Amino acid sequence: MDKKDNTILLAVIACLLWSTAYAGIKIGLQYDTPLHFAGIRFIISGLMIFPFTVRPKLFFSMVREHWKIVFWITLLQALINYILFYLGLDLVPGALGAVIVGSQPLVTAVVAAMMHEGDKLTKRKIITIVLGITGVILISAGRQAFKFGSSIELLGVFMILGANIATATSNVLVSLKSKGMNPFVLSSASLFIGGIIIYLLSIPFEKRPAGPMPTEYWLDLIWLSFMSAFAFSLWFKLLQRPHVKVSELNLFKFIIPVVGAILSWLLVPGEKPEWLTITGMVIITASLIGFYKNGKRVPVN
Repeated sequence: MDKKDNTILLAVIACLLWSTAYAGIKIGLQYDTPLHFAGIRFIISGLMIFPFTVRPKLFFSMVREHWKIVFWITLLQALINYILFYLGLDLVPGALGAVIVGSQPLVTAVVAAMMHEGDKLTKRKIITIVLGITGVILISAGRQAFKFGSSIELLGVFMILGANIATATSNVLVSLKSKGMNPFVLSSASLFIGGIIIYLLSIPFEKRPAGPMPTEYWLDLIWLSFMSAFAFSLWFKLLQRPHVKVSELNLFKFIIPVVGAILSWLLVPGEKPEWLTITGMVIITASLIGFYKNGKRVPVN
């Protein structure tokens, strides 16, 4: 397998793993509060990666040496992104949340163009972004035909879009500023530190769930923790490859809303396909495929 195929395969694997998050989070939130659930998940994720990084002494030395990038990735990716994401997803159906997150490659293209000189925003990309945002507006405008969603649902939509901006910014920073740092150390440290902070925030702001959790909750938590540990480590490694453009790599995330929506419909009670959601999903997916075809090259190493 050549390097190009390797990058594509690894990107697809990471996106397939992420696509399970929406149904998994909705299942977990049936038993737990958003911040408490997210905090425990990321603490476990960071600990899962730790044994596969470097020697403990070198680990902490690397974190101290690259503390700025660790700080920004923790703030943007683990805190702002996931606090908004969990709170937003708690307000909208899992399938709807999965499709809205499908706009992330479009948001990333704009952020990358603003922050990275080698990742310009062309006219054809702008057209694709307009189509993608149209799909997001269509989805958020109504879960029932020709009717706007409730104000609570719209708030959830804006929270998830804010999470998209935060994660897009963190992706560009990893690509530009993290060279020389082990990507597994970066993912382990940022997830663990972010998880601790989110967990501490949950104590004053959320009411602790009562009673012991069922087996379904713990299996769901373990899977989501593993998924984050594996997918983020893999993604950070790909972002560090010298010839990979952030906007092009993120195009593979068009897999996420499609698979995520299907899993939500299959696994989450009360979730079912609605034609406005399906239409928005088709528009977003088509815009991302068009964006991919308009790119000058596929991300390679």
